[in-house]
Amino acid sequence: MSTNAAQLTSNIDVKNLARPKPFVKWVGGKRKLVPTLLEMIPEFGQYHEPFVGGGALFFGLAAADVTGVWANLSDQNLRLIRTYRAIRDDLSGVLCRLEEMASGHCKELYYEVRDQDIDGARADADVAAWFIYLNRTGFNGLYRVNRSGRFNVPLGRYANPNICDEKNLSLVHRVLQNTELRHENFEGVYDRAEEGDLVYFDPPYVPRSPTSSFTSYTAAGFNLHEQERLRDIARALKHRGVHVLLSNSDTPIVRELYSEGFDMEQVFMGRAINSRASGRGAVPELVVW
Repeated sequence: MSTNAAQLTSNIDVKNLARPKPFVKWVGGKRKLVPTLLEMIPEFGQYHEPFVGGGALFFGLAAADVTGVWANLSDQNLRLIRTYRAIRDDLSGVLCRLEEMASGHCKELYYEVRDQDIDGARADADVAAWFIYLNRTGFNGLYRVNRSGRFNVPLGRYANPNICDEKNLSLVHRVLQNTELRHENFEGVYDRAEEGDLVYFDPPYVPRSPTSSFTSYTAAGFNLHEQERLRDIARALKHRGVHVLLSNSDTPIVRELYSEGFDMEQVFMGRAINSRASGRGAVPELVVW
């Protein structure tokens, strides 16, 4: 390693850092919608986000200084959760690995890293560096896997990718100290959320057209039956007195799913990450509560 891990972290003045922001690009990320979502959030006890993805709303809450309460973040993507854990628990290890990758970044290194069997007994910091490096240098920031769970995004065209964002990762590390991180299905939140808590659901969206489905965050995908199960859990949580907020596409299916017992509002969300240029730009979505 060309730089000592302790130096990487000790040279950062945390008090003067910018506000935390998502450390990965994520299809369906809510960074542009966060101000709107924040206006819809009531006072709450604990925060739960079962499809954490890039965590835009969680980091938006942290920036607004309302995450002094304990937060529970979860996702079915084990590599993503291991990345969050590594940033929370082994920031120095993550920074050292990313700095080494940044110094040697090239086409050959990208495909060498992409082809690694990253699962198994490796340390979480190895998984985090693998995940962040590929996210920052892969085509259009996509995270996509095949049926075997192999990451298959080609190299992107970036003149100077920001592979090791030390300052933001350090602030992310700080706000993650108030979190519990779990690898699990979204249904796990039902057993934890209590009256007065806030649950934000941001699932893989119901496709707007037969060709627009993108559920390859995990090899399993997310089908209509799971959308219905999610609706049922959201309704049960509301009956318990839990504050529920949910995002999905503005489609007849979603409007029908949440037609009873929920309110909804159409919003327009800019999309910067899509495999096709025609899929980017402002599109209508629904916020349900």
